[in-house]
Amino acid sequence: MGGINVAAYMDAERTHEHAAHDHGEHAGHGEHSGHPGHSGHSGHSGHGDHAAMFRTRFWWTLLLALPVVAFSPMFADLLGYPLPSGTAWISPLLGTVIYLWGGAPFLTGAWSEVKARQPGMMLLVALAITVAFVASALTTAGLLMLDFWWELALLVVIMLLGHWLEMRALGQASGALDALAALLPDQAEREDGTLVPLADLHPEDVVLVRSGGRVPADGVVVDGEAAVDESMITGESRAVTRRVGDRVVAGTVATDSAIRVRVDRVGSDTALAGIQRLVAEAQTSRSRAQALADRAAALLFWFALGVGVVTFVVWSLIGTLSEAVERTVTVLVISCPHALGLAIPLVIAISTARAARAGILVKDRLALERMRTVDAVLFDKTGTLTTGKPQVVGTVGAPETVELAAAAEQDSEHPLARAIVAAAPSVRRATGFRSLTGRGVRASVDGAEIAVGGPGLVRELGATVPDEIAAQAGPWSAQGSTVLYVLRDGLVVGALALADAVRPESRDAVSALRARHVRTVLLTGDARPVAEAVGAQVGVDEVIAEVLPEDKDSAVADLQARGHTVAMVGDGVNDAPALARADVGIAIGAGTDVAVESAGVVLASDDPRAVLSVITLSRAGYRKMLQNLWWAAGYNLLSVPLAAGVLAGVGFVLPPAVGAVLMSVSTIVVAANAQLLRRVPL
Repeated sequence: MGGINVAAYMDAERTHEHAAHDHGEHAGHGEHSGHPGHSGHSGHSGHGDHAAMFRTRFWWTLLLALPVVAFSPMFADLLGYPLPSGTAWISPLLGTVIYLWGGAPFLTGAWSEVKARQPGMMLLVALAITVAFVASALTTAGLLMLDFWWELALLVVIMLLGHWLEMRALGQASGALDALAALLPDQAEREDGTLVPLADLHPEDVVLVRSGGRVPADGVVVDGEAAVDESMITGESRAVTRRVGDRVVAGTVATDSAIRVRVDRVGSDTALAGIQRLVAEAQTSRSRAQALADRAAALLFWFALGVGVVTFVVWSLIGTLSEAVERTVTVLVISCPHALGLAIPLVIAISTARAARAGILVKDRLALERMRTVDAVLFDKTGTLTTGKPQVVGTVGAPETVELAAAAEQDSEHPLARAIVAAAPSVRRATGFRSLTGRGVRASVDGAEIAVGGPGLVRELGATVPDEIAAQAGPWSAQGSTVLYVLRDGLVVGALALADAVRPESRDAVSALRARHVRTVLLTGDARPVAEAVGAQVGVDEVIAEVLPEDKDSAVADLQARGHTVAMVGDGVNDAPALARADVGIAIGAGTDVAVESAGVVLASDDPRAVLSVITLSRAGYRKMLQNLWWAAGYNLLSVPLAAGVLAGVGFVLPPAVGAVLMSVSTIVVAANAQLLRRVPL
């Protein structure tokens, strides 16, 4: 995929080790790279490769374990069937293969943890299976009376199953990267009809995007018009019309007709590649909760090791050597902090992937965590709560005022003219168009001379504004709207008010935030009357107006000084200092410019309601983290004493294989709980 490939910005080995470390196995999986194809893949491919490796080892080890169990003297006595003569070698031989080959990921992972001086779950597992192997080997040699081959085999099988399920869960959660990469076509069609790989595209190339085809690179439409589905970038479900001069983004789909696009960004410079980087960085970024889980996992190792030593000593004194070894192995297995290590990174992976599909790009994991505590949201006005483009917001006078103005303005390229034409239900034919620089336009419409302009043009033509029109135009001007008068044959027949219109979604966003007891503030450099008018329309709690761009961060600091945890929402252009100053900076409407360095969260769409989704996701993710941590830690605190045999006096003991099952069940519970994040409505 050329420069878009995830491997272009994520080194597989480094990323996987980082991700593995984040769930308590910093070297457990990353170090074991004996399976082919480990290097050179993306982080997600790393998880996929490891899931495949553990799956393969699980099934083969299970097949080898069946005869080990079947020909075990202890298991045969338990079920009451005789063993054929000459079969005593089967369990030791296959058990050794299972230990060396099936247990290899745990042994190499343990060695990596020892070298890194960060003991964790892999070392615990390695200790457990090594104790069981050594005890069984000594028994086969006639030095002990312990038959652990069958329990060793089942222990390795169950541990491989648990790791396979974990890697598969992480791979599925991180699938957002593969999904983003899959948005691009394999080839692009140049305007001369030749098909070329994406890697061969260059800026200024013109490509043809056929109906139903995907845009191969960022660029500008130079021919044609199409309804473009941008949901994969912005999260918006409705297609938007893109015509000549409009920008289109790599990965979006021309749904109804063909367009020609002049490429200006390729490879890693495209918006899609930027989104991939943000998702990858967020999924591998560390959080406060993750740091806590890592410390807990390390402490649990020493706790389990200490309990294991005490268990061995005590059972050696009060019981038999066989009981001492069995209890020690069970303690080491059942205390493996597998669920604790998975509790946080799986939530991170799922929440960031879930956010990306909703057009929420998390650059900083800590920013998403802090969002749950935000109690004040500060919105920039232009381009955030408003559209950032002029629109006709009021008319007065003759019924055909807008149509006459649109007819006269249709040949003008001025933004105000474009807004008037867009507002007209139909556009009449005009002739003799003339642009009056700085004053307005004139044209002939249906045999009448139509002029459109401001007060200066009215004075120049010697016209008078009727009282009923002036009465309405005055308040418009006071609110900061641009007022244009429409004259027909020298007489003022109507007026139009144009302003930066409020987004319909802004009212819903502010209302929902206030319902959650979050204070809303409008921050703008516009005149106070304009700001107050917009603030009243959307219903914010406070308006801060006439603020210079360089002073916006002071407004954020003032809110923080009042005791608020502040999220700043802006377009990322003039708002960079304020975005950086806020507890959480949110850049909005950055679907084609995801490299907003000062924001911790980037909203690909321009819908301010997405701020609510950020809060919802933050709170839901935090709840899942706490639930998983409590479950994982609580499970170990309860299960380790049972594994040590505290209830042996009443006849209750846990075999090592049962301990491995319980450990795996705990991991599955944590994984299943994290998966519920996929159901959070955004």
